[in-house]
Amino acid sequence: MPLYRDEAIVLRTHKLGEADRIITMLTRTRGRVRAVAKGVRRTRSRFGSRLEPGMVIDVQCYEGRNLDTVTQVETLAPYGDAIARDYTAYTCATSMLETALQLTEEHEPQTQQYLLLAGALRSLAEHSHDAGLVLDAYLLRSLAVAGWAPSFVDCAKCGAPGPHRAFNVQAGGAVCSVCRPPGSSAPAPETFELLASLLTGDWDVADASDDRIRRQGNGLVSAFLQWHIERGLRSLRLVDRA
Repeated sequence: MPLYRDEAIVLRTHKLGEADRIITMLTRTRGRVRAVAKGVRRTRSRFGSRLEPGMVIDVQCYEGRNLDTVTQVETLAPYGDAIARDYTAYTCATSMLETALQLTEEHEPQTQQYLLLAGALRSLAEHSHDAGLVLDAYLLRSLAVAGWAPSFVDCAKCGAPGPHRAFNVQAGGAVCSVCRPPGSSAPAPETFELLASLLTGDWDVADASDDRIRRQGNGLVSAFLQWHIERGLRSLRLVDRA
C-alpha cells in the first residue's frame, strides 16, 4: 500500500469497534481524508490525544480501498488546551470545523481552506481578537474561497456602486434600491463596514466595532452561510455571543 505524509487538521472523529476511531481530516495537499486510527481509544495509545478535533498535525498514512490507515502522528500546533479552556473559543472552533467539513470534498485539494482554518484556530488559541469576530471572519472567507463571496459595498445583482442600505442573502449581499427583493433586511451602515472589514482582514475596524453591530453582523453571516450550504449548522447554535 502506498504511504503518504501531510499536514492536517482533525475535523471530526467517530468510534470504530472497541478501540479504534475513524478520523476525518482536512489535509494541506490532499483535501479531506478519512482514515482509521487503530487502538487510539486505549489508554496506552501512542498518539490518541493528538487525533482530537482541532489538532494541527503531521500525519503519515497508507492508502486503503475505502479508508486510509494512520501509522504515525506528530503535533504541529497544540491549540487544543488553550481553546478548550475558553467556552466561547471552543464553540467557535467547533463551528469552524463543521463548516470546513461542509465546504470541502474528499480527495480534492483545498490548500486555501486548510490555511484559512489553521490561521483561524491559531487566532482563537492566541486570543488575538474577539472569538466571535474570528468566527465570522473565517465563515465569510471560507465561503469566498468556495465561490460564494458576499458583497458588502456594491450591489450584488447589478454591480451598482455602493454603499447600499439593503442586504439580501439569496441575492448575494448588498443590493441597491432597484434590485432590492422583497424581504431584504436593512442593516446599519456600520454593520456593512464591519462585515467588509472581516472579509478583507481590516482588524482595526473590526476590533473597534460595538456589540450591537457585531450581533447584527453575526446574524447576517449565519444566514448567508446556511443558505449557501443548504443546511443548518448544529454547532453554530452553541456559540456564546454574550
